[in-house]
Amino acid sequence: MHVATDELEKPGEECGVFGIHTPGQDAALLTYFGLFALQHRGQESAGICASDGETATVFKDLGLVAQVFNEDVLAALAGHLAIGHTRYSTTGSTVWRNAQPVFRQVGSRSIALAHNGNLTNTVALAGDLGLTGVTDSEVLVELLARNAIDQPGDGGLVRTLEATLPSLRGAFSLVVMDQKTLVGVRDPHGFRPLCLGRLETGWVLASETAALDIVGATFERELEPGEMVVVTADGVRSLRPFGPTVVPARLCIFEFVYFARPDSRLYAQDVHGARVRMGRMLATESPVDADVVVPVPESGIPAAQGFAAVSGIPYEDGLTKNRYVGRTFIQPSQLLRDRGIRLKLNPIRSTLEGKRVVLVDDSIVRGSTTKQLVQMVRDAGATEVHLRVSSPPYKHPCFYGMDTTDESKLIAARMEVDEIREHLDADSLHYLSLPGLLEATGAAEVGFCTACLSGDYPTEVPIGQGKFALEQA
Repeated sequence: MHVATDELEKPGEECGVFGIHTPGQDAALLTYFGLFALQHRGQESAGICASDGETATVFKDLGLVAQVFNEDVLAALAGHLAIGHTRYSTTGSTVWRNAQPVFRQVGSRSIALAHNGNLTNTVALAGDLGLTGVTDSEVLVELLARNAIDQPGDGGLVRTLEATLPSLRGAFSLVVMDQKTLVGVRDPHGFRPLCLGRLETGWVLASETAALDIVGATFERELEPGEMVVVTADGVRSLRPFGPTVVPARLCIFEFVYFARPDSRLYAQDVHGARVRMGRMLATESPVDADVVVPVPESGIPAAQGFAAVSGIPYEDGLTKNRYVGRTFIQPSQLLRDRGIRLKLNPIRSTLEGKRVVLVDDSIVRGSTTKQLVQMVRDAGATEVHLRVSSPPYKHPCFYGMDTTDESKLIAARMEVDEIREHLDADSLHYLSLPGLLEATGAAEVGFCTACLSGDYPTEVPIGQGKFALEQA
């Protein structure tokens, strides 16, 4: 089993998807660089499928992008068309079979698919297809294979998708390809991001704008919820496979809180700037007398900067991060498990000793890591530890692409805020309010999914079904 020794207590980062159609260019190499920019969204496996217009070739494996690919592998992935994927498992185990892109040969057509999000009707679809022990992404490809329409040019893949997509429920941002055509799709609610960029010689689809930047693409626009974009040698066209019905946009709020890179843009807003505003709002909502504001690196840094700016309390680095501790297949020793997060973070005693510390983080999910963090800061000599969290209490399971389907493991689902404070041994604990969080995004009027914070699910969800539901079946 793949063991993550570097995980602080955060929701799983979903997945990253990338697609490119660029005649005359090495699509696999550009996809490789694009996946580097999306590595933060998934570190369990990586894969690329490339096509030269006649033959599609896929390579994928467990591990980070730099571990999976080398020059020889990339040289074998010839062609001007490619899709790529970085995976964090929200459905299914971390095994090679579940790595993406998922690939199927259907007659003369090669179909490859990379998926970010979670289908909520996977079990029902798998039952209809007679499948067991699969992921929702495999169910998707099987549906495409069974609905395959044999038609020359891009019409076959497009018509196959149009026949398949309306049966899907839940969250899905997809990049799909055959030998000649690249397609990007967002579900009708737009739970997961997907954007379109332009190259001098072609087009790029990516989960985040940061991946466009790394390959030199110019941001064109975000795909609209319910939109399908088709990229061929003739250019780009937009279709509406889910019909004319318009439902409210519901981008996952945690894209702003934690998932997206700070240098990406969502809803035309700078993510880093939004996180700084969350900290400023938090300082306004929950002031405190203290000597120093310290972030939990790295995701807590922007909010801590904003908190310090409004509160007037000096900002200082009080925890140093070991940047070279990554995911590993080696089980940490009992000694390292006992020392908990010290493998990843270590206190800077000169910052903390004798100080009243405001410790700023973006979220608390399970609580165990935060408890160790508070103890670490106290052990370094802090006289008081005041926790400030730049999002509301995480109370409800997510079924749209975060690995938090087990409500019993969510500390805010079991305890009130003061009970959490006592459990964590903090002198005070305050969370940012939901209205404050929405205002801080700068895009509250566009629409967000806040189900994990509010319990307001935009769609019917399979309560009680975990990430291994299909494997257990």
